[in-house]
Amino acid sequence: MIKIQGDIPRDVVVACSGGVDSMAIVDFLKRSHRVTLQFVHHRTATSDEASEFLNKYATDNDLKLLVDYINEDIPSNTSQEEHWRNQRYDILWRLEKPVLTCHHLDDCAETWIWSSMHGEGKIIPYRSRNVIRPFRLNRKSEFTNWCKRKNVIWKEDKSNLDTKYMRNFIRAEVIDKLLVINPGLHKVIAKKVEAELA
Repeated sequence: MIKIQGDIPRDVVVACSGGVDSMAIVDFLKRSHRVTLQFVHHRTATSDEASEFLNKYATDNDLKLLVDYINEDIPSNTSQEEHWRNQRYDILWRLEKPVLTCHHLDDCAETWIWSSMHGEGKIIPYRSRNVIRPFRLNRKSEFTNWCKRKNVIWKEDKSNLDTKYMRNFIRAEVIDKLLVINPGLHKVIAKKVEAELA
């Protein structure tokens, strides 16, 4: 069962990558909400594949798909990851409707670990301007299970396996080792997520 924090407006934009997280949420919402898909194209071959996949999905399901492209010019003092993230939010913040992202508890754990290594553990916030993150209490496996039960197709992003990106490195190389130290890590993070809206 997918857990929700806060209220979800009836007319929403879902930031959709085509991955299992966003496809589960689109399927979860589309029966009772007016859903528009927003895809941010990173000007890569992987993004070309995802864009094609989402275009077909939107057509087949009678959904509107918005596609915006990031600016390729990366400032000299900014990493590619940070630039892409900044560009994504610049696009989402320009939209007039509420935007839902599909951040989940595993994302929150990775962000907390990453930010802790830089001095202060931070939780992905529930809201950032018009962007709402109501699914933070779900493990990614909940979304995978939803898609498998409901026969929802998704597109695997091959770049998620590339550990040159720090978030992927944390996911692939660090999380499992930290779970040896504290198997309840995700429960700790879930309490922090819940406390934000308490």
